[in-house]
Amino acid sequence: MPDFDFASRIRSAQALMVEQHAEVMLLSIGADLPYLTGYQAMPLERLTMLVVGVDSEPVLVVPQLEAPRVEPGPFALRPWGETEDPLAMVAEMCRGAGDVAIGDQTWSVFLLGLQAQLPTAAFRSATPITRTLRAKKDSREIEFLHRAATGADRVSAHLAGLKFSGHTEQEISRLVTRMTLEEDHDQALFWIVASGPNSASPHHEPTDRVIEPGDLVVVDFGGKHRGYCSDTTRTFSVGEPDAQQVEVHAAVRAAQEAATAAVAPGVRAEEIDQIARRTITDAGYGEYFIHRTGHGIGLEGHEHPYLVEGNSEKLEPGMCFSIEPGIYLPDRFGVRIEDIVTVTDVGVESLNQADRALVQVG
Repeated sequence: MPDFDFASRIRSAQALMVEQHAEVMLLSIGADLPYLTGYQAMPLERLTMLVVGVDSEPVLVVPQLEAPRVEPGPFALRPWGETEDPLAMVAEMCRGAGDVAIGDQTWSVFLLGLQAQLPTAAFRSATPITRTLRAKKDSREIEFLHRAATGADRVSAHLAGLKFSGHTEQEISRLVTRMTLEEDHDQALFWIVASGPNSASPHHEPTDRVIEPGDLVVVDFGGKHRGYCSDTTRTFSVGEPDAQQVEVHAAVRAAQEAATAAVAPGVRAEEIDQIARRTITDAGYGEYFIHRTGHGIGLEGHEHPYLVEGNSEKLEPGMCFSIEPGIYLPDRFGVRIEDIVTVTDVGVESLNQADRALVQVG
């Protein structure tokens, strides 16, 4: 992971802890830990946990065999051996704390163990603290997201020149994976290739179905560049699309354009969802738009903020998220278009620029 100012991030986290009356914050696996320390914990049965007090040096508790992987940072390193009890170590550091904020992705077995050792402490989610820090990206984070998106755009351009017909979804997905790694990504994370009736399933897993002329093919893929994610979706037509396929794609594209244009500081997250949904409803397909309009992106593919009804959070400069309306006609076909955008001081910038048209492929 790039060398960010982790000391500053930790100080900001401690300030938020004071505001939110958390005496200790505990972070294990997930993106909160590398955000504050630069260290990505392996999801093992061996505990890794950062212990952050409001006015003391943080301590990173790690398995002894993992300690060589940890780069020095603004924290003390406490390796533990195979016969030691890391939960007892963490509990001792938290002794006397009445309010403990813990990372959402911490394994339940660790939380239960800590609750048993700290019976008087009240445990709550650390997300209200960490989401405030992570939701607004700085210029360097946006640069990495932009590079990831640009690499994904090049993959989309390559796909537009491929022959889909006669190949299976799995074969195309393997190509997508390979191209993602070739185009400025350190890691490929997912690769949805959904053809024909399968394209009506938003999170379809590629199968051995052979793609045929007349199919629409939804390709949704992403990876990581320097720890930051890409996520993009384009829909392709194998041969000449029929009238309804053209109509549905036009409705999705209009919804995506309208939602993107509405992004600006101070706009509520749910308003972007409402605009996309209204556009699709006006086209006669409202009941077939079955998911939220977008999700935040950064160190994780899905993070705050979420563009969904009920989220009245106001957008702020530096927030980055997807805009991905879709229409899914069961047993027939589906269409989705997805770009990553960032909120600027005056409006919005799309990090993806690949062609959003219904591109015809062989």
